[in-house]
Amino acid sequence: MNKDEEIINDDITQEEQVNPNEELTTPNDNEDDISFEDIDEDGEQSIKLTVKKLREKIKKLEAEKQEYLDLSQRTRADYVNFKKEVENNQASNRKFATKRFIEELLPVLDSYDMAQGNTESWEKVDKNWRVGIEYIFNQFRTVLEGEGVTQFGKVGDTFNPELHETMESVNVEKESDDEKIVKVLQNGYKMNDSILRPARVHVGQYKNEN
Repeated sequence: MNKDEEIINDDITQEEQVNPNEELTTPNDNEDDISFEDIDEDGEQSIKLTVKKLREKIKKLEAEKQEYLDLSQRTRADYVNFKKEVENNQASNRKFATKRFIEELLPVLDSYDMAQGNTESWEKVDKNWRVGIEYIFNQFRTVLEGEGVTQFGKVGDTFNPELHETMESVNVEKESDDEKIVKVLQNGYKMNDSILRPARVHVGQYKNEN
């Protein structure tokens, strides 16, 4: 090797030598370091947005649930009220039908009272037959009493225009008999607090001639 070649090789060797104290660098070493701060903030914003949407969704669902719950409660209340109304109507209809039926039976009682009221004729009837009829009508009255039916209108009762119908006023000698029933022409009947028929009566009227 000649002298010139030795000089070239020495130059190349010197250029290829690496200084052990010199810090190795890469092409990216001169660029800015990668920061995850922006990514973290974006992620946090994304989570916050998602949470916000979920909360809004939950709030909406809770409102819908409350709406359906209120509707269910109103529907249930309407059904209960409707059921009660139907039951009340049925009870009222039964009561009205019973009342009408009993009103149609009152003339039967009137016939019995008239027959029994004629004491002379009633006593002439065969005793066994008479006792049987009395027993039947007593049973009949017991059944009516079970339905709340009671008879009213007796001699000596004070006249009440809500219960009695005056057919005639009769002069009486005693002041204590004034406005008192002196004769019953037809018994009155009521069913609980409802008047089925007023009693037809004669009412005493006292006149002080002094």
